[in-house]
Amino acid sequence: MTHPLFDPIIPRFGTHCAKWDKMQDIYGVPSEDGIAMWVADMDFRPPAVVQAAVEKMAAHGIYGYLGDESDYLAAIQWWMKNRHGWEVSPEWIFTTHGLVNGTALCVDTYTQPGDGVVLMTPVYHAFSRVIKAAGREVVECPLALEGGKYVMDFDAWDAQMTGKETMLVFCSPHNPGGRVWSRDELEAVAAFCKRHGLILVSDEIHHDLVMPGHSHTPMALIDGIEDRLIMMTATTKTFNIAGTHSGNVIIPDAKLRGKFAARMAALGISPNSFGVEMATAAYSPEGAAWVDELVAYLDGNRQIFDAAIAEIPGLASMPLEATYLAWVDFSGTGMSAEEFTARVEKSARIAPNHGPTFGKGGELYLRFNLATPRSVVETACTRLKEAFSDLQ
Repeated sequence: MTHPLFDPIIPRFGTHCAKWDKMQDIYGVPSEDGIAMWVADMDFRPPAVVQAAVEKMAAHGIYGYLGDESDYLAAIQWWMKNRHGWEVSPEWIFTTHGLVNGTALCVDTYTQPGDGVVLMTPVYHAFSRVIKAAGREVVECPLALEGGKYVMDFDAWDAQMTGKETMLVFCSPHNPGGRVWSRDELEAVAAFCKRHGLILVSDEIHHDLVMPGHSHTPMALIDGIEDRLIMMTATTKTFNIAGTHSGNVIIPDAKLRGKFAARMAALGISPNSFGVEMATAAYSPEGAAWVDELVAYLDGNRQIFDAAIAEIPGLASMPLEATYLAWVDFSGTGMSAEEFTARVEKSARIAPNHGPTFGKGGELYLRFNLATPRSVVETACTRLKEAFSDLQ
């Protein structure tokens, strides 16, 4: 059986799309028959309710300044309460130009040049990019491997701290490892931040994309952390509308909120009206039903991909608890990163993200985006098995 929402192939070449149109230039993977599995956006259209919101704006034909965010703020409140059990007040919510921008604003607001900003690596590569660009120091705390998945090593990390660190940027669920952190782990993160006087920025952009059998807990539901907590969420990953560059920084603490509001005002940042209208439409019962179908489909793609990787000696796909991003370990092949990457890009004609860009621990990994029609995942699996056929 085919899925009418997610199985159709929607050509993206020639649409000024980073994922497909820049693949050949960056990775050398030919546009004629290459498969783009790098940039973390999906090859699916958003729910019909989102498309309808855009069409309504286009039909009106006037794109002036946004003047009323009440429906938008109410939709965010509804979503967080109904999907995540989290009560949010509208005055806590700031809209940034995406969560990379949100991260940069947090670094700018709450740290000083030369401060250390802690990352649990390997982790989303844009964090280190904006930290370094702001003249702060990236402090890498490597995650440990246990049973083939990442765990936190607070004893080692406590020993690393020098007192120069002022912030932790936390990824929950984890990208690229796909971990859904347990409540005990979140409490330990909160305790670590309190021990070392760190502002905790919790990027939860993948919180809606959680595989069956797992449950995400917002950091905001952990007791005793509110006075140092910055929450970041967005519609963009969930509904594949990343081009709106719209995200939410949600700050329960009044003192922290005041500092952030002052920085937003100083920089003249205000929402994009298309992002507001699309997010309002997405955070709805119709959007929720679409997400449930999406997660089931992604879980099917995950199972097909993991089964194929398991058939290739020396490769191991980290158990994917959330996100649509498979993190594959090539260390068992005994190959250098250059060799296994060349096989994937040149022989299999697949463009993945390179593991070293995610920091310490990523040296022998590649990240594959599975949010694409199932037939594309199946083709990628066939090509990977062929590219490493000499190992089988």
